Amino acid sequence: MMSIIGLSGVLLTAIMTTLNEQVSAQGLNDIMGGMGLSHDPSRWFVSLYTSAQVIGAGLSPWMAITFSLRRWAFFVLGLAVCSIVPTAFCQTPLLLYILRSVQGLAGGFAIPLLMFSILKILPFNLRAYGLVAYTLVSTCFPYLGTMLAGLWTDLLSWQWIFLQAIPLGALAGLLIWYGMPVMEPQHHRLQIFNGYGLLFFAVAAWCLTTVLSLGDWLDWFNSPLVCVLGAIGLAAVPLLIWNEWKHPLPFFRFQLLSRNNYIYGVGGISLFVVVSLSASAVPLQFLTKVVGYRPEQSYLVTLEVAAVEIAIAPLVGYLLNRRDVDCRIVGFFGMVCMFIACCGDSLVTSVWQRPEFYLWQFLQGIGGVMVLSSLLLMSTNAVVAEESPFAVALVNMPRAFMMVGGTWLMELVGRWRGGLHSDRLADHLGQYRYALVQGSSPLIQSPTPLLPDGRPRYRGSMGYLKEQFHHQTAVLTLSDLFCVLAALLVVLMVFILLVPVRTYPPWVVFAPRGAGKSPDHPAAHHKETIRA
Repeated sequence: MMSIIGLSGVLLTAIMTTLNEQVSAQGLNDIMGGMGLSHDPSRWFVSLYTSAQVIGAGLSPWMAITFSLRRWAFFVLGLAVCSIVPTAFCQTPLLLYILRSVQGLAGGFAIPLLMFSILKILPFNLRAYGLVAYTLVSTCFPYLGTMLAGLWTDLLSWQWIFLQAIPLGALAGLLIWYGMPVMEPQHHRLQIFNGYGLLFFAVAAWCLTTVLSLGDWLDWFNSPLVCVLGAIGLAAVPLLIWNEWKHPLPFFRFQLLSRNNYIYGVGGISLFVVVSLSASAVPLQFLTKVVGYRPEQSYLVTLEVAAVEIAIAPLVGYLLNRRDVDCRIVGFFGMVCMFIACCGDSLVTSVWQRPEFYLWQFLQGIGGVMVLSSLLLMSTNAVVAEESPFAVALVNMPRAFMMVGGTWLMELVGRWRGGLHSDRLADHLGQYRYALVQGSSPLIQSPTPLLPDGRPRYRGSMGYLKEQFHHQTAVLTLSDLFCVLAALLVVLMVFILLVPVRTYPPWVVFAPRGAGKSPDHPAAHHKETIRA
């Protein structure tokens, strides 16, 4: 029971870092305005966090084994609180960038720490429920970010975006101190520390994530910075793989990717992270750009997804924990729900507001927790307990990286399809330019912007026409983006049907060596690696 309390503290730490990322992203304009900074620093504010988060996600399991779960959990919690709270009073851009990078590192540490703690602490018959809890942290609590952003920025002050970490951190520290089991650290691992692996991984992760985050803003390869960072990042990737393959104590064991179950889980989770934007970032972008909502007005769209996921999470955990239920069936049903939601959202028009998204968001909430939980359970079924640190690192590092990839995909679709729709709408206005000119008539309900002599009909009429032009361009672009995400879901469904995998209940897979394990079980053929 005490271990469960300690695990709750780690869970609360992961929730705190997740909320810090999502709430600060939703209230970014208020933060920059409160600090007196322009739009350009906000790009680095986001990019530095995501780059550090990818680095932390790959290193956390190795650190947890070396310094013990309890000590590492305290370190991650302290690092998060000591970097989040001072940001509320920061006025110097350089100090802000340093604090934001440390926040990203702590956020990257926290999520894998939660998954590794679940695999290490929970008994075999409860690990499916633990993975569902991990799923809620990854999918549910980010949806609450919009609600909290509206609460803090519109009702109180933007500083509360960062000050909310104080009560959460205090409670998390108390739970970890009381319940986290004391384990002996393995400091001897530091004698063969993988220094080159750390260097290659940090360079590759930072350079590639920065290129994806800032490439569209810097005009991609017309920017010398993008070219240099891209070349360095791509050169570091093969060096990282070669080093990790040969090192006796690596951060990543890429050999795990040769197993069907594991490549199934890693590939599926990476695609799911991108597809999940259809339930959060894309609807919020529509409500912000087209309708003009503030976070306080649009949070119900994402809050519905969070509420649905919390409601069905126990049912999903029960289904995944049954011997007679195939995880792939649960995941496939969730993908069908998300596909229907993406198709419904692709019908978006300029007259849509918040209520038009409610039905599709309900389906997104059902599908999201089913898909991610089943993929996590399937991937962890392919490893034995000694390999769980490497499994956790290889699951969470691509997941963190694909969060940046999803943002890049949105910008790519916005630039290509947005440019196409903008050109076509401008061409349409040029071909039917006389429709913009019309005489005065009391029967005209929507007056044209120009008088017959070419003058504006009223003050701001041309500005209103420009606003409508941009709204229509945004609507068509976001509709295309929903279609692209639906196509990725189809790819994920085909991937699930084609990859041959074997399903086993978690209490059989993670059972101690020789405890009822059949000879044809894949775990029976695994060689024991470094003792965790």
